[in-house]
Amino acid sequence: MTDILKQDISGCFPASVGLNQAGLAALLHQCEAARRRIAGELEAGQLAPLAIARGVDDLSVLQPIADDWRQRFKRVVLIGIGGSSLGARALAVLAADPDLKLPSLELVVPDNLDADLMASVLRTDDLAHTGFLLVSKSGGTVEPLAQAIAAVSAVRAHLGGAATARHFLAITEQGDGALRRLASRINAPVLDHDPDIGGRFSVLSLVGMLPAMMLGLDAGAVRAGAGEVLEQAMATTNSSPAMGAAVQVALQRLGLGQSVLLSYGEAFQPFALWYRQMWAESLGKQGQGTTPIAALGPVDQHSQLQLYLQGPLDKFFTVLTVRQAGRGPTVDANLAEDLGLDYMAGRTIGDLVGAMQSATADTLIKHGRPLRRLSAERLDERTLGALFMHFMLETLFAADLMGVDPFGQPAVEESKILARQYLRDSAS
Repeated sequence: MTDILKQDISGCFPASVGLNQAGLAALLHQCEAARRRIAGELEAGQLAPLAIARGVDDLSVLQPIADDWRQRFKRVVLIGIGGSSLGARALAVLAADPDLKLPSLELVVPDNLDADLMASVLRTDDLAHTGFLLVSKSGGTVEPLAQAIAAVSAVRAHLGGAATARHFLAITEQGDGALRRLASRINAPVLDHDPDIGGRFSVLSLVGMLPAMMLGLDAGAVRAGAGEVLEQAMATTNSSPAMGAAVQVALQRLGLGQSVLLSYGEAFQPFALWYRQMWAESLGKQGQGTTPIAALGPVDQHSQLQLYLQGPLDKFFTVLTVRQAGRGPTVDANLAEDLGLDYMAGRTIGDLVGAMQSATADTLIKHGRPLRRLSAERLDERTLGALFMHFMLETLFAADLMGVDPFGQPAVEESKILARQYLRDSAS
């Protein structure tokens, strides 16, 4: 494991599920073959979603764009869905850290198509200070196209057609996609989406890096954290991502079909949504896959923990934490003691969260629930980059073990085609 992330799988082998180290041997042997293949493909210039972590030259091209938008706008609306937005959302939480003293820029991500939400985003009193970043790899996804067209209409109506282009920037692949045609129609600039990087694997590309840079975050540090995990995994037998994949697949074969990512810290919430799509859309094929569940601690201890502890034995748990000790406001000692809460007196909110995350993990293990701990000292750009790469690699290893192609989402494409047909039929 790298010095950024620490993985502990000692809680993955309760007698209740029957998994032991010997049971992982064949799966880890297969992961080793996959590691050699992945390393070879990287050296051959393939696997662009991973290989991009090895470079930073493109960031120097993006930096002037980010600086320009940060100077011209108070608000950036990122219009995209799924992989086009989830990575940027996961990174954006870092910009809220008051200690970083980053430039004040609001990132709004209306990534669920909703009439009321979009009306709020397009409120006219903000449009003069708003830039719209339009992201769609294919350029033909219905939801962001509808939002983009609505945004163009609103800006034209409020600011005039001549000013419209200055408020828009598109990221889409080359070709004749509808998003590229829309950008051409309003004379807005377009940046090319790498055709070899699928949406849910695009966080380390300009799709995730440009919004992060607009917020003043260090995109180079994101890449560095991802690169460190990649190099360690490619040079090591039984790396942390390979071990995580082997454990998950082994438990799936023993009947545990749900994978719970229980993250402690509000800032992890959008990352958990990114993970959920990565795991579900990459592996849910040909009858394979496990169902990813995003949970947030401590709050979900009060809504889900009863089920986790005494419900069906069908879940594997990853408890994701950062060091909490000494963080946040302090509980007044006198007030706590007056209320009979001596154990809280003089402790910080972080102390309480730290105790809860340790206690929850230990209790799950005590109840025979398989669990791994994934921990970091802090949540910053380097850590998030490491987490992105860890779970991309874990997904690739798991796909190899399950015998599925992690890239593409044929069932989703079928649904998109049908939705377009329903719209045509309802209009006729």
